[in-house]
Amino acid sequence: MGYYGCHLSASGGYAAMVETALSIGANTFAFFTRNPRGSKAKKEDPADGERAVAMLREHRFGTLVAHGAYTMNLCTADPEARAFAAGVLEDDLRRMAALPGNFYNFHPGSHVGQGTEAGIDYIAAALKSALRHDYPVTVLLETMAGKGSEIGGRFEELKAILDAVGSDNVGVCLDTCHVYDGGYDIVSDLDGVLAEFDRVIGLDKLRALHLNDSKNPFASHKDRHERLGEGSLGLETFRRIVNHPALKDKPMILETPNDLEGYAREIAILRNL
Repeated sequence: MGYYGCHLSASGGYAAMVETALSIGANTFAFFTRNPRGSKAKKEDPADGERAVAMLREHRFGTLVAHGAYTMNLCTADPEARAFAAGVLEDDLRRMAALPGNFYNFHPGSHVGQGTEAGIDYIAAALKSALRHDYPVTVLLETMAGKGSEIGGRFEELKAILDAVGSDNVGVCLDTCHVYDGGYDIVSDLDGVLAEFDRVIGLDKLRALHLNDSKNPFASHKDRHERLGEGSLGLETFRRIVNHPALKDKPMILETPNDLEGYAREIAILRNL
């Protein structure tokens, strides 16, 4: 059984997200732990978390894939902003304890001129500090398109972070738009890309996927998502992904430009594929 979902609004609470997911045929979902373009987080409600956990168990949901704020740059050149981002990461992992056993995914960050090596060192240091509390959550580094000074556009960069952190509680979320825009040809050679991922990182570290078509051509390093089948990846690519023996048991999250009706349609498409 595949686990398919999308990004849902967390404004109504955890239990409300489970209800929304069920209404569109999803059996996993993603949500932002706080304002994705800022840093403000919703007030915690332990009773709501308990209701959500019971509903997730009752309806046999797959692992959820929460998402950190886009503004959380763990390797920015500004020391105060970097320390603030590290604090946000730590607080997010603490908050995720309300939904134990799930994933927390984030964009590794941009080194803004300091160099990739320095950026990797900062990201790893922040992760090691946050993970020392041993909260019941697995942290995922997202594959990126490699635009500007982004870290995570190459598998080797993610591997360097994983090695520096040295924890079993850190893995990778593969974004289909990002890797294709970043120069990994999952359209013509999905098996080859997965073999490269396995060689560099190890497929045991691949824990979740973001399913997005791309508005851009191969290796454009742009990162602009498109609805499934309407971009340069095409539906056949997603057919191969959802049926691939190394991938089909992973939670797969849609981040396509859609409303709930559109997500329901795409979840049905994935199941039909």
